[in-house]
Amino acid sequence: MQWRSKGRTKEAEGQEFTGFLDKGVRVEGTLEASGVFRVDAQMKGNLISSHSLILGEGARVEGQIEGNHVVISGKFDGVIFAKGRVEIQAKGVVTGEIHSPCLVIEPGGIFDGRCHMLAASESAKPLTIPIRASQP
Repeated sequence: MQWRSKGRTKEAEGQEFTGFLDKGVRVEGTLEASGVFRVDAQMKGNLISSHSLILGEGARVEGQIEGNHVVISGKFDGVIFAKGRVEIQAKGVVTGEIHSPCLVIEPGGIFDGRCHMLAASESAKPLTIPIRASQP
């Protein structure tokens, strides 16, 4: 089952949430999601997704995130591994490490830690074609 958010954000436009954790929820452990997943809860542990992870303004997350596209509007303390883009929005606060090929910090967003910029993907690397030398 998929849900639609009333106040759709620009990062989730055209996509439906496969799930969410709302305010008032506290979670400890590992959470794996297959689609766009939104967290507005308090969480301690690992968030894993092959798609987009959105930490809303109410989110207070401590641990590790592994995802494709990560958007943070709440507070995160830990390590982020992103294959795509990491966005820290105006009210977002990130403390720790970010491993990503693309980092966007909006005015007002806070990042305190280390960032490791990685290659986007193997397919985005330049292609080298060997050329045979002609023999005289």
